Amino acid sequence: MASRFFVLGLLFGICLAADPSPLQDFCVTDSTSSVHLNGKACKDPKLVQAEDFFFSGLDIAGNTSNTIGFLVTPATIPGANTLGIVIGRGDFAPNGFSPLHTHPRASEIVLVLEGRVEIGFVTSNPENHLFTKTLEVGDLFVVPKGLVHFQRNVGEANAVTITALSSQAPGLIRVADASFGSDPRIPGDLLAKAFRIDENTERQIQRRFSNMED
Repeated sequence: MASRFFVLGLLFGICLAADPSPLQDFCVTDSTSSVHLNGKACKDPKLVQAEDFFFSGLDIAGNTSNTIGFLVTPATIPGANTLGIVIGRGDFAPNGFSPLHTHPRASEIVLVLEGRVEIGFVTSNPENHLFTKTLEVGDLFVVPKGLVHFQRNVGEANAVTITALSSQAPGLIRVADASFGSDPRIPGDLLAKAFRIDENTERQIQRRFSNMED
C-alpha cells in the first residue's frame, strides 16, 4: 500500500512540474478580450481557423545591433495558448551573447541552425557545477528548468538558434540586471558583500546599469 502512495505521489509531482494541462482540444488566444487570467482567454472554437496555429517569419534575421549583440524573435502563435510551449529564433552577431539568466518556469531546448554557439548552465548550491558545450549546426542542448545559463557566439560569423521552452510563460531573470538594475535598488553594501567587491566598485557597476540600454 505504501508503495502505491509513493507512485501516486510521484505521478502527481510530475503533473505539477509544467503548465496545467488544457481541458479542451485547444484554446486559441482571443486577442479582443480584456480578461486577465493565468493564460489567455479563449476564442470561440467556431471562429478558429488553421491560421491560428501557424506562424511565418523565423527565417528573418533579428536586429542584433544592441549592447549584447543578441536578439530573440518569438513565434507568436495564438493556438499555442495553454499548451505549455513557446518557441523563438535567436540571432547572435559575432561575439554576441545571451547574458547569465534563468527561466524560473521552464526547461529549454536549443538547436543551432547556423554558426557555433557555446552554451552552459550552473547547478544549484552547494555544488555550483558548470556544464558547458560548444554546439555546431544541427546540435541540440537542454537546459534544466530554473538554472542559471548563458549562450554566446564563438564563431567568426553570425549564429542562429531555435529555442523552445516548456512553459507558456517561462519568465526571464537576468542575473546582473536583477542584482544591479533593480528598482528600487538593492543596498550597495549588501551587493558588495554578496559579490565580494568593494563598495566603490559596486557603485561603478550600478551607474553602468542605470545608463545601459537593451
